[in-house]
Amino acid sequence: MVTGSAPAAEATSALEKELLRLAGAVPDPELPVISLAELGVLRDLRVTGPGRVEVELTPTWTGCPALDTMATDITEVLTEHGMSDVEVRTVLSPAWSTDAISAAGRRKLAEHGVAPPRPLAGARPAGGGPVAVELTVRCPHCGSTDTRLLSPFSSTACKALRRCESCREPFDHFKEL
Repeated sequence: MVTGSAPAAEATSALEKELLRLAGAVPDPELPVISLAELGVLRDLRVTGPGRVEVELTPTWTGCPALDTMATDITEVLTEHGMSDVEVRTVLSPAWSTDAISAAGRRKLAEHGVAPPRPLAGARPAGGGPVAVELTVRCPHCGSTDTRLLSPFSSTACKALRRCESCREPFDHFKEL
């Protein structure tokens, strides 16, 4: 953030908050029901000078093909709101995890037929440890936990394809990372 005298710092802070809100509202290109802020990939935004802004994005995985589209969409939104020089940088550390998805984002995923990931914070043993091989995943259509993995990959690499054995509907499950 730009620093300076109290009134200038407050004005910059208000501008940064508004620009962060605008950039955060950009829909994820692969899951347009959820915004970049709700997905937790928008890490930081700083106004670095008049009309200049730096944005930091952390992809859901390092090979994410949607990263360029995210950067383009953010640049377009911020340019439309007076920023003439927008730099979008990829930040890989700390790595993104599904814990970064907001409660609103998880709710929206479920409402649109994608089983949201379970929270991982505090779920792993101290020092790491093995990840469960078979997950209990609730069907976003009927709520049953009687679901079966059909494929570890679905429409995107961050989702798996499952089917509910109760209602027989297939659905995407956003993998826990």
